[in-house]
Amino acid sequence: MDAAQLTQQMINGLTLGSLYALIAIGYTMVYGILRLINFAHGDVLMVGCYFAWFGAVQFGLPWWVALMGSMALTAALGVLIDQGAYRPLRQAPRISALITAIGVSFFLENLGLVVFGGRPKAFARPEMFNHIYQWGEVRVLSLSIWVPILTAIILAGLILFIHRTRMGMAMRALSRDLVTVQLMGIDPNRIIAATFALGSALAAAGGVLWAMKYPQINPLMGVLPGLKAFVAAVLGGIGNVTGAMLGGLLLGMAEIMLVALLPELAGYRDALAFVMLIGILIFRPTGIMGEELPE
Repeated sequence: MDAAQLTQQMINGLTLGSLYALIAIGYTMVYGILRLINFAHGDVLMVGCYFAWFGAVQFGLPWWVALMGSMALTAALGVLIDQGAYRPLRQAPRISALITAIGVSFFLENLGLVVFGGRPKAFARPEMFNHIYQWGEVRVLSLSIWVPILTAIILAGLILFIHRTRMGMAMRALSRDLVTVQLMGIDPNRIIAATFALGSALAAAGGVLWAMKYPQINPLMGVLPGLKAFVAAVLGGIGNVTGAMLGGLLLGMAEIMLVALLPELAGYRDALAFVMLIGILIFRPTGIMGEELPE
């Protein structure tokens, strides 16, 4: 592989890794507070894509308006899922919440099949993302440049929110000690609902960018990206926002470089994520940046 091809593949890996990182943040935020793997997260992503599709295609809104509307509606969906499915199980064994998360996932997938139909729908890519830049032998779609930029902006805003706002500080406190937070007069249900809203909005943003990169949507489109984002969150250290970013970038880069360096193994690309998951659970269960937290 020459330098131009290596550069090309590294850009592709950065783009894919940025998408995984953006989606993985929702997993890691919910787990950090509730110790719950929200397996419906990938399907929330799918619903966000359909919200954006209806806004852009059916109502002719500019893509950025459709994106913002999708994030707002998906945030409301996240709160609805929390209040309707997870809040009644706050004091139940964790296995009950986990089973409920899987049930919510199946519900959203089948509801999508009934409401939207099983036929894939084309997701138009805005013109600003269709331009091709060329530097020597390297050809890069403008979307491949914009995805990491938009992801970096969104994640930088999230980090500032978590560390500089009262709500963000309450989220971090709640992830450490639920009982003490309640004794200080903070309503944990309000903080948890805000966490679901924020994580779901990020899933919608990641889903729209994903649909722009692979320009079609269907009711089952969130399954594989959701599972891989979960792997990325575990790889970086689930419960750690920075770790989720790092895990997403590493997973995306590993997938792309596997295909680039060993094209005969391209059919095993999806399996690589789960091999990495098994490896990290065996050798470092807390992930790269994770830490042991008290029960």
